[in-house]
Amino acid sequence: MHSLRFVSAEALVSNAQLVRDHLDSVAHNLFPLLFKASYLHEQGEVIHDLVENWPLPELNIGKLLGKTADHQEDLSSRACCVCLVNCLTGLRDYVLNCSSPYAKRLRTVDLRGIKDVKIQLCKCRKTMGRWARTELLSKICYELLVDMERLQVDPGVFEMSIDVLVDIFVTEKSYELVVQALLMRCHCPLKIRCIGFRADNLALRKLFYIIKLTEPSSLRKFEVVHNVRLEMEHLQVLFNNIHFPQLTSLTLPARTFDVRRFTPEDEAILTKIGEKLSQMTQLTELSLAFSTLTGRIRKLLSPLKSPLKVLDVSNCSLNHADMAYLANSLHSNHLEALDISGHDVADLYPSTFFKLLNHSSSTLKRLTLEECNIQDIHVNMLILGLVPCRKLEELRFLGNPLSSRALKCLFNIFIDFSRLKYVEFPVPRDCYPSDISYPIDETELSKFDHSKYESIAEELNMILLQAKREDIKASTPLFGSYDAVVQEIGNELGSFLLQSFRDAIEGFSMALQKMN
Repeated sequence: MHSLRFVSAEALVSNAQLVRDHLDSVAHNLFPLLFKASYLHEQGEVIHDLVENWPLPELNIGKLLGKTADHQEDLSSRACCVCLVNCLTGLRDYVLNCSSPYAKRLRTVDLRGIKDVKIQLCKCRKTMGRWARTELLSKICYELLVDMERLQVDPGVFEMSIDVLVDIFVTEKSYELVVQALLMRCHCPLKIRCIGFRADNLALRKLFYIIKLTEPSSLRKFEVVHNVRLEMEHLQVLFNNIHFPQLTSLTLPARTFDVRRFTPEDEAILTKIGEKLSQMTQLTELSLAFSTLTGRIRKLLSPLKSPLKVLDVSNCSLNHADMAYLANSLHSNHLEALDISGHDVADLYPSTFFKLLNHSSSTLKRLTLEECNIQDIHVNMLILGLVPCRKLEELRFLGNPLSSRALKCLFNIFIDFSRLKYVEFPVPRDCYPSDISYPIDETELSKFDHSKYESIAEELNMILLQAKREDIKASTPLFGSYDAVVQEIGNELGSFLLQSFRDAIEGFSMALQKMN
């Protein structure tokens, strides 16, 4: 439902020249309304002019695009390239325009509210992800300093200070540009304030250098993923030299920990890392996916002084002692999101796993159980474990050998979960050849009877429709959930992997030559 005010705003922003000619007559409290109307209709020029002349002390993208009394639709999932480019260039021109620096009230710009999703509803269909936003903002900050010298602006402009709150994403390709912008931050009126930091495809020495430039004392989210070779020894060095007192979320890359090759010295390092984590008193989210932590979860997590709300221990080779610790720990009563994929939860430690579910049932919202060898014989047990979790909103259990019959049993239970909105379910086992083995290799993953699957999927959705639960979205993303970040830098990662493969072949060839 649109208010009359919003309809009027839509009519006004449809004429960019009209807005430009009369912008100085627009009441200050109407700027947010005009911004959202312009964003909805991708009126890039109007967005630029609004931001260039922004009369308020704050410009918060998330609040501007979120649900408002005049327009209930949330537009924050539209990472529209046209709109975001004009917003950022408008910010640059806000600093450079001719109005007196003393008349400019803007002090804080918050760019964190944009959500990167798979399906973009903007008309242009061109998105600007977190990596591209980081690159453009860094470029604008550098060019702004050049323009300030070249254009001989009012000296008062150099005294301006606008905090730009942003989650930056750095790879090898963007590293130099971002470092340049961060180094010159003290001279630029647009002060990049890094709240979240993500690094991928980056050498360790570069990671250690750039993280110091981000003002880590105010960092809230720190993600080191994929092609960053951060091992436990490096993590200890990082934590010894840099402190993260405000950190709430930490994601570490695969194989950061590997207890299979631990020495007594490594055990001591793990203990010290646990102590460093305990100093992060705001930490509530931790991802350790694909680290081998058999028998060591207690050592790592027990020092924490605040309970975790989000925990990812997928494919960590946990044993019974690890699961028993999680089930009985302080964290279990506060978990809102748990990913324990890659563990045979129903056969290896059924009692402790379901105890963990029971303890977290009053808070758990998102549960991921991919490739957990959950079979038809486990369905009744799984249902008993899930029933207390009445706040569950998302459930993912791809890669489990369940038949269509078992899936129908589960879907008949899902309709009773009033808050459930999203389900990822596996291709039924009866759609694959009878000799298929689990977990299914990626080369075999798509070799199933597609027509049979479509028929079963239709039956499952019919269960939801008949129960009037159309609000539950159920799907089978064969290769896992959509990752907007990986999608954005796919070409760079592909080039990196190809080069890594070439380097490995060259190293192997040289070794053979030396042997001969």
